[in-house]
Amino acid sequence: MSERVRRLTELAVLTAVALIIFIVELQIPNPFPIPGIKLGLANIITVYAVYHYRAYEVAALVTVRLLLGSIFTGNLTALIYSAAGAYLCLVGMLLLRRWIDEKHLWMASVFGAVLHNTGQMAAALLMLQTPQILAYYPFLLLSGCLAGAFTGLCAQVVTNRLDRRKKKQ
Repeated sequence: MSERVRRLTELAVLTAVALIIFIVELQIPNPFPIPGIKLGLANIITVYAVYHYRAYEVAALVTVRLLLGSIFTGNLTALIYSAAGAYLCLVGMLLLRRWIDEKHLWMASVFGAVLHNTGQMAAALLMLQTPQILAYYPFLLLSGCLAGAFTGLCAQVVTNRLDRRKKKQ
């Protein structure tokens, strides 16, 4: 199998896993009264991919996950908020990987979560034209830092296990 086909296959599997995680997470009731707060477990795959694939490959993974996720949930309006957050997060983490090594990718995940919330808030401000929603922003940032740390640590565990497995092969 050529290197190109192998990478494409890996990206397809990662995209499918991220989409499955996203759909499963939707089944978990949100215990917080603030819209937009969730763990974002599908980002475990994104954080992993940022450190193991080219920028355009990760962008494709995120784009397919966003589009299919919004189609499967039937919520195309949420695509605007999700895309704004996801792409700002992605750009930020791609830049951060220059300074934050793979052993500390959980830190990039925290920054990515903050950027994700910032992108979502910017989209909400543009769409709703209601500055009062900025009152949610501190809560989103706090929850984003906690969720980003959690998903980043999960991505760290996945990365460590996959690296050990590749070394054994």
